[in-house]
Amino acid sequence: MTPKQQRRFDALYQRHLRALKLQGLSDKTIDVYARAVRRVAHALDCCPDRLTTGQLETHFAKLVASHSWSTVKVDRNGLQFFYKHVLKRDWSWIKLIKAPRIQSLPDILSLAELEQLLGAARKLRYRVFLLTTYSMGLRLGEALALEVGDIDAQRKQVHIRRGKGHKDRLVPLPDLTYRALRALWCKHRNARLLFPSAVGTAARIRTASEPMDRGGVQKTMKRLLAECGIKKRSRSIPCATVLPPICSNAA
Repeated sequence: MTPKQQRRFDALYQRHLRALKLQGLSDKTIDVYARAVRRVAHALDCCPDRLTTGQLETHFAKLVASHSWSTVKVDRNGLQFFYKHVLKRDWSWIKLIKAPRIQSLPDILSLAELEQLLGAARKLRYRVFLLTTYSMGLRLGEALALEVGDIDAQRKQVHIRRGKGHKDRLVPLPDLTYRALRALWCKHRNARLLFPSAVGTAARIRTASEPMDRGGVQKTMKRLLAECGIKKRSRSIPCATVLPPICSNAA
């Protein structure tokens, strides 16, 4: 882009970011929608407000060949948002990009496989995290964000805040999971977080303001699956009622 085009792009990009925030979208959605605009501008070396239908078709044809359909759909939605809320234009060619319909069932861990994972987890925080995630059917981010105040021991339920679609919900709290969470909390005693960042000394963990690293948890999960010989991309299992006892390994 010429310096003049770059300045125009920078101004439009800032308007795009502002519109995304004003629409109340999540930080993750803002990030991927903003990336979609940056990607097309970089790929075609042109400010997106001047792109022709032919250029966009070429861009998405290359994207389909090099990326997953989920990325293609996100970029399509990001550019559609840019056209609608920033450029105030209709995206009449949106129907030209249509992902194939694929219906698949998620892999589900059996209780025996979960027992293997829990037995292979050498640190208490990972054992409790796995038990909590699977026994209550939580998403990774939902489990990481759990706070002490979200646990209602009397009603045996947990308040999941700002889950998918920014919606709150209540989920049943199994007795075993409650006891495991309490055992973990007694180890770190963080005033707010149930799964605080485990980096540093015990005093630092006690006052940590951020949860465990998402990437670290994902890496640990993949390692445990490999060690146990479990070849599944599982996310949840039926509510667990019979699981191995939680040992008191170092948190």
